Amino acid sequence: MPPLNRRGFISRASAAAGFAALTRATRLSAGMPELNMLSPGLDARPAGAAGKVAYQYLGNIQFDTAKVPFSRYGSYLAFSRLPESEGIREGLYLRTLHGGVSCREIFRLQLVDGENPVPFKEIATPTLLTLQAAGGEVEISIAEPKLVRVRGRGVGLCLAAPHASAGDAYQRGFAIPIGPSHWEVNNSSQRITLMLSSLGGRMMVDAPWEGKKSGHIAVDFLPDPTSGTFEGAIEKFSNAWNPHQYPNSFIAALEALKDEYQAWLEKMPEVPKEFGAAAELAAYVGWESIVAPEGHLTRPAMLMSKNWMTNVWSWDHCFNAMALIFENPLLAWDQYMLFIDNQNRYGAFPDWIDDQSGGWTITKPLIHGWAIEWMMKRSQWIDLKRLAEVYEPLARWTGWYFKYRDSDHDGLPEYNNGMDSGWDNSTVFLMRPPFETPDLAAYLVIQMNTLSDIAYRLGKSAAAEKWKGRADLLLRRMLAKFWREDHFVALEAGNYKAGDSESLQIYLPIVLGRQLPQPVRAKLIAGLTRKGRFLTEHGLASESLQSPYYTPDGYWRGPIWAPTSMIIAEELDAAGEHELARELRRRFCRMVARSGMSENFDAISGRGLRDPAYTWTSSVFLIFAHELLGSAGDQQEQPKHSGRTSQD
Repeated sequence: MPPLNRRGFISRASAAAGFAALTRATRLSAGMPELNMLSPGLDARPAGAAGKVAYQYLGNIQFDTAKVPFSRYGSYLAFSRLPESEGIREGLYLRTLHGGVSCREIFRLQLVDGENPVPFKEIATPTLLTLQAAGGEVEISIAEPKLVRVRGRGVGLCLAAPHASAGDAYQRGFAIPIGPSHWEVNNSSQRITLMLSSLGGRMMVDAPWEGKKSGHIAVDFLPDPTSGTFEGAIEKFSNAWNPHQYPNSFIAALEALKDEYQAWLEKMPEVPKEFGAAAELAAYVGWESIVAPEGHLTRPAMLMSKNWMTNVWSWDHCFNAMALIFENPLLAWDQYMLFIDNQNRYGAFPDWIDDQSGGWTITKPLIHGWAIEWMMKRSQWIDLKRLAEVYEPLARWTGWYFKYRDSDHDGLPEYNNGMDSGWDNSTVFLMRPPFETPDLAAYLVIQMNTLSDIAYRLGKSAAAEKWKGRADLLLRRMLAKFWREDHFVALEAGNYKAGDSESLQIYLPIVLGRQLPQPVRAKLIAGLTRKGRFLTEHGLASESLQSPYYTPDGYWRGPIWAPTSMIIAEELDAAGEHELARELRRRFCRMVARSGMSENFDAISGRGLRDPAYTWTSSVFLIFAHELLGSAGDQQEQPKHSGRTSQD
């Protein structure tokens, strides 16, 4: 293991040492083109060649609330600008992130001059949202996870609840006065109760009672006629609110929030100056996406997004944990353990969880052994106590696949549909289910080798040998069943009919690195890098560009994705392909720096697609940029103890 610095992480100098470029002769003998042929529009210098100076995070970015929500660590509240849709007018909304609700929009925000709406523009920073109009402005800060502070001068702020569908009275909620300066707004269908308080100026509420609920709800915070200013609070609570003061001024509360955000930035991975601006956005997206423990979210949880992908999925969370392990290991551990906390009695992890529920009809790929192995190499914080926490759950998770996902009992577990693999609509799944695929076998090989390593460390020598033997057996079965001369194939379970897919998914067994025979590795890498197939100037397309199924915005039939970029780049390093791995990282980082933290990206143009504030993208970007600086292992060792026993 390389030497560690005072925080318990691999030092930059140690990790950077050992970088080795492949010789031209080696690449050509493997059937791979020279690197300059792989780099349209980019130079082929090592990524760190321009300098090793780390960027200093400042926290002074601005962002578009139509793409990135204005929220904060721990909060289930967010402000977003939404386009017009059914039942929703275009505008800026205060939204709830709790699960199990059909309508997340609590209030539409509008600035008013007297009774007249006035146009405004938004300026969003990590800690302050300013709404500017010609005659004044309103400032909004989420001072605490459950407390929004607002103040304004020259204009008022109107909060209007969206109209519910006709006849659905309960969705409208109700508002009732609680003393002279407070109104409670309650909407059970949104699982939310708010106390709106006037702290200066005037508050006017229009909420006519209609027997069951209020006919509509509109709350105006209006300036005092003398000072021209107002101040208010919007506080989320459960079922009991005790009257209290807000002792901190708006400015004092804002400064405390800025300090809190700066403390978050101090725990971000170091990145090169080239990627500083994008790293600022990635850091904010991670921070604002975290919600407090509640219900099934047993720990502070980084949602995939506070836009519309407002759950945690059971492979996405691993990448968020990996990005946090460098400087924030406790929060990293919380992300990793979320699904272990929710494991069922059969050993399965749910597909997804939010605070209210989870999904059990499908699952996600078990990359958890690969992820914890990666983190163990980079942090001594994962000690024997924590390894003991995960050993049995990972063993049960592995056993679930062999017991409940092997319909033909041939020792090769299966996916029942594309969503089980995480590659929902991949062309691998054009066959009939269930599917035996080489990526699932590869993940299981890694997971069992990781269990072997953990068992060895915990003094379970017999179990370590058993896991190692099972991993070796599955690897032999995988190569015998799926390998076809120069590529892998997926099979229909039972009849072993091979599918005809040009998906990048077929190349994911590269995750095995040096565990694959050298000729297999070489042919896989040659297939990955063959001109015109997967590799573009932005990275690896999820479907071959030559495939008739390739679609620019085709989800898993074309776009570039963060998780697969990470898996392939990391394990190219493990296979000794450091130069190619660095190039993939650099292309990905440059694409994200231009296009933002989108869920996925057009492989040709690099344009961001789908959810534009997705945390596995921000996490992978931070990992890759950190590695390009030279501070995380582009050339990491394989686990030293995998498969050994104490008698060794």
